[in-house]
Amino acid sequence: MLALLFSLLFHWNQLRLLLVDANPVFGPPPTEKPLVLQPGALTFSPVLFTVTSLRDARPGRPAVAWLLPATATAGATPQPLELQGGTEAALRQFVARSLPRQAARYAVTVRVLECRVQEMPGASRQVAGQVTVRLAFDWRNSEGQTITLTEYRGGARYLRPLTNRAVVEPTLRQALLSGFTYFNQWLTQALPHDVRLASAVQPVFRYETRQTEPDTLFYDPARPLTWNDFTGQPRPKGRYAAAVFPGFAYQGRPQVVNGVVALDVRLKIFVVRSSSWVAPGQQNPINLNHEQRHFDIVRLVAERFRRKATPDSLTVRDYQSILGWQYLKSFTEMNHLQDQYDQETQGGLNLTAQDRWNRRIDAELRGYGIMP
Repeated sequence: MLALLFSLLFHWNQLRLLLVDANPVFGPPPTEKPLVLQPGALTFSPVLFTVTSLRDARPGRPAVAWLLPATATAGATPQPLELQGGTEAALRQFVARSLPRQAARYAVTVRVLECRVQEMPGASRQVAGQVTVRLAFDWRNSEGQTITLTEYRGGARYLRPLTNRAVVEPTLRQALLSGFTYFNQWLTQALPHDVRLASAVQPVFRYETRQTEPDTLFYDPARPLTWNDFTGQPRPKGRYAAAVFPGFAYQGRPQVVNGVVALDVRLKIFVVRSSSWVAPGQQNPINLNHEQRHFDIVRLVAERFRRKATPDSLTVRDYQSILGWQYLKSFTEMNHLQDQYDQETQGGLNLTAQDRWNRRIDAELRGYGIMP
């Protein structure tokens, strides 16, 4: 009896050991292996841009893939699966190995706004998958401003057997490559005209000298004022024998050429004939010279305005407002000089002061190459 009891205890201990050893077999299934994103081959050579950094900007940074397991049954839900090494690191490595790093005009940052593989059960033990990719391409221009140039939204669909995931990674890889192909095409097409891609402003000034308007005389060194240009009604008797009202304006027409804003600026220095007048009996050379010098002063101020608007002073972002501000300052300078000129010459009556101003104006006109 004692021997029988001992035998039963021995066999019970052996069975218990077998059950303990068998626990790993019936434990939780092994963790799914992460997706390994392989480098891809581009269909173009990215000579215009290079990717300097990539950032995972997805809200919450969820898993990239939601895949059905091979043992999925009816009603099964997809399980999360991450890229090997983490999404941001894996995508950075993908870009570094797929796009050659080289000197290029545009160094861009890629923001990953969406990157997801979503599966659902299909018919006949098939799995339907959808890949969604959304990328933003940012560029920091020469003025330190970060600009979002464009966004790519794309994706792909696939069908696969429940037990075979071979199609998942190539489909995701191709969707990502399509984003860079799209950006290269966009950049090539936008470069000739998109002002955001400009890295500098190059103003080119031209003076309007064509006499195309009957009531407007544009400044031309070869065509000085004559008394015929004073068509306005004389003012009541006062301190001035004549009056001329010159001014200047500009028109800017920008055009992007090879990454530079070519700014065509047309300067117009003018006199309105119907606003200019001369009193009866005052049409003499001395008075005409005095009025001509008013016109010359505007030409000198316009030249100073032109020389202030250099490529270094104009930024791509604010060139219009900078040019407008410089114009307002020059307009104020013009009014100040006109008042000073009239006060010192007493409207042309002080011949000594008038001669001094004549010589000063002529010297500046010669210095700017406006007159020989």
